[in-house]
Amino acid sequence: QDNGSSTTDFILLGLFSDSQHPGLFITIVLLILGVAITGNCVLTLLIWSNAHLHTPMYFLLSQLSLMDLMLISTTVPKMATDFFSGHRSISRIGCGVQIFLYLMLGVAECVLLTLMALDRYFAICNPLRYPVLMTPRVCVQMATGSWAGGVLVSLVHTVYAMHFSICGSRKIHHFYCEVMALLKLSCESTSTYEKVVLVSGVVFLLIPFGLILISYTLILLTVIHINSRKGRNKALATCSSHLGVVSLYFGPAMIIYMTPGSSLPPEVDQHLFVFDAIITPMMNPLIYSLRNKEVLGALRKVLGRRLLFKQETDQASIKH
Repeated sequence: QDNGSSTTDFILLGLFSDSQHPGLFITIVLLILGVAITGNCVLTLLIWSNAHLHTPMYFLLSQLSLMDLMLISTTVPKMATDFFSGHRSISRIGCGVQIFLYLMLGVAECVLLTLMALDRYFAICNPLRYPVLMTPRVCVQMATGSWAGGVLVSLVHTVYAMHFSICGSRKIHHFYCEVMALLKLSCESTSTYEKVVLVSGVVFLLIPFGLILISYTLILLTVIHINSRKGRNKALATCSSHLGVVSLYFGPAMIIYMTPGSSLPPEVDQHLFVFDAIITPMMNPLIYSLRNKEVLGALRKVLGRRLLFKQETDQASIKH
């Protein structure tokens, strides 16, 4: 048992419990956290402050950045605190909060990524009706629906999962309170809940992924017939960015949740979660920014204005 932990606390064994170089790995994770926070904050502020980016696509993208920011903040700070303090305990309430936040953000991202694919479908396949279909009100409803759906589904799962009694070991083979890792400690049968998780996986992973693939198949068929090479390249660049994010996010999540009670070793399970919880929140802003001329242009304008302001300030101070 961890020093200072009570009998009702859980012990998080962490990501680096068997590693020969834990210091190196935690440094890498903290660097990823820094890049993720910077990238998502910059992207969100750029979208909110630049009038040219006040479009449905960028509004939904700003919501994705907020979700990614919260997602990586749900797991990494606690993991880093545990590593440096040596206390790896987490209270039952703290465990429930982590489960709720992670599942809420996970479900919300699945819904939002599906709606972002729908937005791209309307923009490319129905450009004349796009302003009517994707009004500011519809965009707000899409974002609200994503967040609300995440909250409702997560609340049900968290309440259901936390009612299981724990007996014996309280050591969780994970770097955060992951619901399926927690249920492995239960002395009750969790087979019914595992079926619920499988159904949830179909509803929030398999069906959205299928809808995204259908959307992009229809988009691809439309793009092929675009006469303008510039228009075709712009459409493909936007869509390839979105598909890259979708693959990073849905791939590991489907392996994890579509095989509940699976024979995956805890180490493999954790590595899959590293993709969804740590790497994807860092990659999303980079994928969307580096492949997007409008975002890069907005960033250059902001940096240019700051540089000009600095030069003017320096010249004024020299005169005085």
